[in-house]
Amino acid sequence: MINIKQLNSSDSDFQQNLDALLAWESVSDTAVTDTVKEILADVKAKGDKAVIDYSCRFDRLDVKTMAELEIPLSRAQASLELIPQEQRQALEAAAARVRSYHEHQKQDSWTYTEADGTVLGQQITALDRAGLYVPGGKAAYPSSVLMNAIPAKVAGVEELIMVVPTPDGVVNDLVLAAAAISDVDRIFTIGGAQAVAALAYGTETVPQVDKIVGPGNIYVATAKGMVFGTVGIDMIAGPSEILVICDGKTDPEWIAMDLFSQAEHDEDAQSILISDDADFLSKVKEAIERLLPTMERQEIISTSLNDRGALILVEDLDEAVEVCNFIAPEHLELSVDDPMAMSKKIRHAGAIFMGRYTAEALGDYCAGPNHVLPTSRTARFSSPLGVYDFQKRSSLIQVSEQGAQSLGQIASVLARGESLTAHARSAEYRLKD
Repeated sequence: MINIKQLNSSDSDFQQNLDALLAWESVSDTAVTDTVKEILADVKAKGDKAVIDYSCRFDRLDVKTMAELEIPLSRAQASLELIPQEQRQALEAAAARVRSYHEHQKQDSWTYTEADGTVLGQQITALDRAGLYVPGGKAAYPSSVLMNAIPAKVAGVEELIMVVPTPDGVVNDLVLAAAAISDVDRIFTIGGAQAVAALAYGTETVPQVDKIVGPGNIYVATAKGMVFGTVGIDMIAGPSEILVICDGKTDPEWIAMDLFSQAEHDEDAQSILISDDADFLSKVKEAIERLLPTMERQEIISTSLNDRGALILVEDLDEAVEVCNFIAPEHLELSVDDPMAMSKKIRHAGAIFMGRYTAEALGDYCAGPNHVLPTSRTARFSSPLGVYDFQKRSSLIQVSEQGAQSLGQIASVLARGESLTAHARSAEYRLKD
């Protein structure tokens, strides 16, 4: 039975109910935090030995050396031949589209010269080494490999280290094939907080990286948060989200299935539909109830929709945009007549899917833009993963002799105002009498 929440923007308690709907705490409990702290400290102190011990303990492996935990690139390449041809073609097609899109994100260095000959600018360089965490076990996420690895390689990252847990020693050929297509440089069959620690601190075998990207469970997310500062991270991702704005003219079954597409991720995922057409909302609810029994992940979808889903009735589509900007969704579908015009009014969203034929699922796999997106309203201040996450900017400053005269005077005044005399004198030494 579906008891998805139905909200009406004209109700006096609408904002209160919306706040309650969006509330989600990603805070790890004390037990998780303490466990992760212990693992991080252990790997930092003992290196390979700790990684081997934890891999045997948590992933039920029987290994004695780190060499046993590294997969040769030739094995990953062989996976391309092992997977069905249809899957290989799909992976290669998706990879080509992801690569093409991210090529457009590459930033260039630039400089300009002022009238006195002073040169200012910005120099773009790639990270030396990045770490990619890929979830393992029963689930296989080759799309996650493509979305995290390809932007890094397009950015110019020299070495990409992938870690993927293999509980009970089960290796997923689809994931390895994606790694081969994405030009991953080294692959270790380690996971959990110990994998994050190995990447962040380095061990005798695993090189220290500059940034760690990729999704994981609560232990992985907690570990990423704790090592931030020692290394960079992409984000701490919350449950998946979809928000659909529809004018009532799209097939209700299409919209119901779009809501399912995120709800099936896990029980905490969030699916919301906003419309100014009450009859349409009723038709979508009917479609949800009719289609739900046909879904393989029926129980997960049902829990997700009942606990965190909503059908929201608004006065008009302008109000729909206002509500959307408050929610700042990870995935936003604009299933309306003129989605491009509406998109101009959207200030906060991870990815915007425009038009009735643009299913969010296409963005998850093969449209081209990245599927690593800000969740839990963080689209208010953050962006999708991209090439720019694997590049750094260095400021360029070359002051001419003439420029040193004017800038030196300014710096001197400001430095003495801050009582930093050495700063002032450093600038003044270069002034002509």
